[in-house]
Amino acid sequence: WERLSGTTFSGVYAQMASVHMEQYGTTRENLSRVAVKNHENGAKNPHAQLDFECSLEDAQSAPVVADPLNLYHCCPTSDGAACALIVSEDVVDDYTDDPIRVAGVGAGSDTVGLFQRDTYTGVPASQRAAETAYEMADIEPDDLDFAEVHDCFAIAELLAYEDLGFCEPGEAGQLIESGATALGGDLPVNTSGGLKSKGHPIGATGAGQVVEAYKQLSG
Repeated sequence: WERLSGTTFSGVYAQMASVHMEQYGTTRENLSRVAVKNHENGAKNPHAQLDFECSLEDAQSAPVVADPLNLYHCCPTSDGAACALIVSEDVVDDYTDDPIRVAGVGAGSDTVGLFQRDTYTGVPASQRAAETAYEMADIEPDDLDFAEVHDCFAIAELLAYEDLGFCEPGEAGQLIESGATALGGDLPVNTSGGLKSKGHPIGATGAGQVVEAYKQLSG
């Protein structure tokens, strides 16, 4: 079907959302809660593109883009830039007295086509990358104080909760509803506003998340 009809990212994530909803009972309101949370965070970020709050009613009633995803479940494509200076331990003292150290990294890749994947309700590449990074840093998900995740669509953030071990598979909807990932929660996620509010400058998106992590860790 994807080969014949073509693939759009909104279409791919809409399919993943539909399967997650059918398999686990995830709801459109869960998706909208992601948007509400990230807009609330983004309204506090002077660099956010969509720097305004939105209500649950606004997020629920927005025009459909790719069912079940509507406009407020999708991030904007943005112009932007970000930079992080990474140096070795040998020279770090030349730049700062209080460096933020990278304790662990991980990487993974997968196909865009869902028909080639083993699952529609998770991203195995993210799971593998997280496992590698946790092992290198010698930590568990419960040790995290905050997280920046790729929320190009609201369902992507919910999938990240599960892929990164913040909750069990199928429990992301419950996690967002609990308020645990909001500012002041046990594990704030996307304190920058995420791609949904801060914006998605494509090539600069990942570096922008690193910058936000630096700001949070450096106080």
